[in-house]
Amino acid sequence: MLIAFIGAMIGVGMGGLPGAFIGGIGGYYAGLALRRSIIGGLRVVQSQFFDSIFSIMGALCKADDVVSRDEIDAVEQIFKMMNLHGEQRDQAKAAFSRGKQSDFDLDAAVDEFAKVSRGRPPLIQLFLQLQVMAVVADGRVDPAEHVMLVRIARRLGLNETDVSQLEALLRATTGRRSGPGGRPTKDLLADAYTALGVTPDSTNAEIKRAYRKLISQNHPDKLAGRGLPESMRPVAEERSRELNAAYDLLKDARNIK
Repeated sequence: MLIAFIGAMIGVGMGGLPGAFIGGIGGYYAGLALRRSIIGGLRVVQSQFFDSIFSIMGALCKADDVVSRDEIDAVEQIFKMMNLHGEQRDQAKAAFSRGKQSDFDLDAAVDEFAKVSRGRPPLIQLFLQLQVMAVVADGRVDPAEHVMLVRIARRLGLNETDVSQLEALLRATTGRRSGPGGRPTKDLLADAYTALGVTPDSTNAEIKRAYRKLISQNHPDKLAGRGLPESMRPVAEERSRELNAAYDLLKDARNIK
């Protein structure tokens, strides 16, 4: 409508009422073409976005030479989490299969994601979280998977510490306690400390501050305001739940009020 109005105003200046009519019609069709162009561009970006996520995920799951049933189930859960149906789901499955191939160009795929994400740290963090969610599904991160995760992270401007924190977060929140109603195992607690970026020597106040900072940085509403795609919102919500769970482990173990 705005473009049509502008066209009409230009038409008035150039040819009175007939010019306004012609300008308005021209503006309307120009606006329609612009909207189609924008929508088409967004679809291309979204297509590239999903392609990068799942082709890289396929490569990671195959890094230890075996794609386990647990990993496949985890990928299916990620499809559901991101609300992928129909064509999008088929595209994601095809990308995952392509990533498992021996001739897959991992670095090129990571570079493509870097372009689509435009270097936005929250989006890159959530992208890495999805990758870790897939490979940790079988209860462990194979050394070859960890090496590949670090390679990907560094190419996106992050480092091994970022990867280790994500791995620890997933282990801490998917691991089992020592028994029904029992205290968390030492390994779970160690992972919870790493996930929050603190140590057993940190004070309760320092742990609280670290937790609150991470929760604030990863709040889904805040990330949405910074351009997070709607399909990634469930991932951000899951990350918040996992941070809460990791903090709860430490809060219970240390009697943090």
